[in-house]
Amino acid sequence: MKALVYAGPGKMSWTDVPEPRILHPTDAIVRIDTTTICGTDLHILKGDVPAVQEGRVLGHEGVGTVTEVGASVTGFTTGDRVVISCIKSCGHCSNCKKGLYSHCSGEEGQPGTGWIFGHLIDGTQAEYVRVPYAENSLYKLPAGVTDDQAVMLSDILPTAFEIGVQAGRIKPGDTVAVVGAGPIGLAAMLTSGLHGAATVIAIDPDEGRLARAREFGATEVVNPDNPGWIEDVMAFTDGAGVDVAIEAVGIPDTFEMALGLVRPGGNVANVGVHGRPVELRLQELWIRNISISMGLVNTNTTPMLLRLVAQHKIPAEKFATHHFPLEQILDAYDTFSRAKETHALKVILSRGSDH
Repeated sequence: MKALVYAGPGKMSWTDVPEPRILHPTDAIVRIDTTTICGTDLHILKGDVPAVQEGRVLGHEGVGTVTEVGASVTGFTTGDRVVISCIKSCGHCSNCKKGLYSHCSGEEGQPGTGWIFGHLIDGTQAEYVRVPYAENSLYKLPAGVTDDQAVMLSDILPTAFEIGVQAGRIKPGDTVAVVGAGPIGLAAMLTSGLHGAATVIAIDPDEGRLARAREFGATEVVNPDNPGWIEDVMAFTDGAGVDVAIEAVGIPDTFEMALGLVRPGGNVANVGVHGRPVELRLQELWIRNISISMGLVNTNTTPMLLRLVAQHKIPAEKFATHHFPLEQILDAYDTFSRAKETHALKVILSRGSDH
């Protein structure tokens, strides 16, 4: 089969690899019908995730059709249409029993992490993928949910909701600043309403993304390249600062921005994946009673979000801006990596040339 293979920093190829096979009774094999590219994949290509070894098939998001199941898998059968969670869960380790699937210590891959696709085992940017612990790592799709919608449930929607909205402890009536209006930032804006945010301020230097942010729930937009932008944000809060600041980029500058915008007693939820250290000025922050959170998504809200998508409460399809056949994945990476020029949010890769 064909797959996208990582060959070291800055190098990848669409090439032939062996088809996956059942290794454990809890496995399933899924034919990839739709996949997409994540900002984390770009971090891997930059060399920011050294655990990813050369020869690894990339990708951790996907929608597909079950083609084979292991002897212990009873909840799925061949032909089932499923969304593949970016986080695997064995369901029986101490962390999984607490709902901390991100740190599943099941024996697959490296103990202590639930993110293994495209990281510690071969991922979803391929024609087929092996899914460990299929009972807990796959979700059946209800009729009427499209692939474009479903693939957003692999990662960006649960990540933005759990690590941004929930961890940021957004409450009804809160004012929320989202620093970064890329796919994750927009997903945070889209789901902040589930916790009752009253004002959602999108902060991004790209005017095109700011315009789009209003479609995803932003009530106000601010360009940090403009002089006085901090005062513009504070004007929405009577000078007190926002209740919650969500960092959705993953660079030191945006983390600093989030820290500077939050009010005393507020919350900073870091969602962005950082590739280098940030400065944490505790000598200034401690007296402001600020809480800072960060983390890897658990995906335990995926079933709830899937129901909301199925009931048209979350317009997940809005993220899908570009479509490519799977075999044109190198072109898709080029488009996604130049998002400022191409206005790409999520590029959708599908079997065949239906799009």
